[in-house]
Amino acid sequence: MSKEERFDIVIIGGGPNGMTTAAYLAKCGLRVCVLEERTECGGACETQEPIPGVRIYPHAWLMYASPAPGFDQLELWKYGFRMNWDPLDIVTSEAMMLTCTDGWHPVSNKDIEGWGKLGGMFGTPPFTKELMRATFWSPPHPPEIDITDDNVPYMQVFKKHQPDLWSPELREGTMFDILDELCETEHFKTTMAYAAWASGAAAHWEGVGIPAIACVQLLTLTNTGLRSTPRGGLHGYFHAIHRCAVHHGAVVRTNCPVDEIIIDDGRAIGVRLRETAASGGKRLWADKAVISACDVHQTFLKLVGPRHLDPGLIRDVKDISLKNQTLYVSQYFTKKPIQYKKRYQDVVSYKCIPPHNIPNGCVYPADTREFYYAEAADIDGFKSRPTIDPKYKLWFLAPSLAWDPSDCQGYHPKGFVSPAFEMALTSPDYHIEGEDAPDQYRDELGIYMTECYSQVFDGLEDDNVIHHWFATGREVELRNTGLIGGTWAGSRHCEDQLWGNRPCKGLERYRSPIDGLYHAHQTSGHPGGLCLMAIPYNLMHILIEDGIVEPGKWWYPSPWYIPQEGKISADPGKKSKI
Repeated sequence: MSKEERFDIVIIGGGPNGMTTAAYLAKCGLRVCVLEERTECGGACETQEPIPGVRIYPHAWLMYASPAPGFDQLELWKYGFRMNWDPLDIVTSEAMMLTCTDGWHPVSNKDIEGWGKLGGMFGTPPFTKELMRATFWSPPHPPEIDITDDNVPYMQVFKKHQPDLWSPELREGTMFDILDELCETEHFKTTMAYAAWASGAAAHWEGVGIPAIACVQLLTLTNTGLRSTPRGGLHGYFHAIHRCAVHHGAVVRTNCPVDEIIIDDGRAIGVRLRETAASGGKRLWADKAVISACDVHQTFLKLVGPRHLDPGLIRDVKDISLKNQTLYVSQYFTKKPIQYKKRYQDVVSYKCIPPHNIPNGCVYPADTREFYYAEAADIDGFKSRPTIDPKYKLWFLAPSLAWDPSDCQGYHPKGFVSPAFEMALTSPDYHIEGEDAPDQYRDELGIYMTECYSQVFDGLEDDNVIHHWFATGREVELRNTGLIGGTWAGSRHCEDQLWGNRPCKGLERYRSPIDGLYHAHQTSGHPGGLCLMAIPYNLMHILIEDGIVEPGKWWYPSPWYIPQEGKISADPGKKSKI
């Protein structure tokens, strides 16, 4: 094999952001190469088979992408994407009974009405899809545009469709502030707040109230229905993206870690593979652009390096925290299926899926937001091993058995596979005992987690458990840095983490100070996190502005997109600004 190759675009990282970017660009006719360090692409959208016939999803379970333009722009149904969706199985007050320490607590009509109103369900017609796209699938405005209540996309949507909600407080408030105005019960607010935090936002941060609510709305409104998830889970979704990219001509190389982004006279012109790569030391040249779909620290501090960057940017990049928390994902393989304890059995028909009545998701304990604040203090303040009594430790159970019967997540000849239990713990990087400390008390942590989940479920006793799979924070991060907390909300509360500024000055619109180098990763661009196909779609606007790509008639931009002065407009209906 030649030690050199040439492409239009070289993309570093074969996760969902890198592969979707490749699919977009290859469909535009560009010669694209994706380089993935691991033996398999997919990033967080992966499936593992720890023992024959048992499949588990160690990272992403849920579909935060239903409103994405990429579904029709990339025509994913042509490449095997299938989604079980039952729009009639809508959220009801009965189905939303919430899990508290003393049993189920019902939500009120005001809770449902307030939540639906915030999600655009009660507009005429409903504007949920428009609101979700305005919040996530829309690039930040150009730097010369002052961000105001009148031009933030989701504020414009509320002003048009739900003007009684529109006010400066809607953009300035916390999630709790907004829920306190429109919803009623404390357990409903606590449940939604923790769901937002687990999705990347903090309910107590000012200025991200609507995005925090919207990330949960992506699940509760646009994915309504107990079985509204992709066939084959998120890995099945990723296979469709991969097939799309390859169909349009993208070249995908695994076992190819990149050691350096090659920069000449201030421009990114290619990459050099690590000596341990499948083609050690090989150089791949990029005639148009290099796109980094790996985390912001690795991109700028390692692959670019300090000699090509301004010291001020280096300082800002070092100050960007990749971690909000570490979500520990547990799955149990049991002889008999786990079951709700007696005090929760009265609504089992709403919360379990036959034929084995496998539990279908909950947040516990939802009694009061004081549990939420105690969680935040434990993780962000004490930065240690969990100190919260297992009776009051917050966690959630992912929706279960949202699989086609041909999948085997819920049943196995020798036992039953539980849904994913997830709890937030201090990220290893910030652990006061050192980043390797969680590995040292791994077994102790497994016992603690089981005790937490046993507050609600029977069947997690030693004599029923065949296997308990979970990974420490360090083990998870070695596979997937970004999912841990590098989301659109960041992990510190300051204005450079908000929509128009994220993640810091000079990087907010996916460009970098290096000509021809762009970033496409959740740690370094809006919206990040779990909003699939959002970063690649938003990045397309910028690549069009810079003359890197010219899409066909299938392309349409965000209606809230504002072209940058002196650039080509990404809206085909508008003339060039050049």
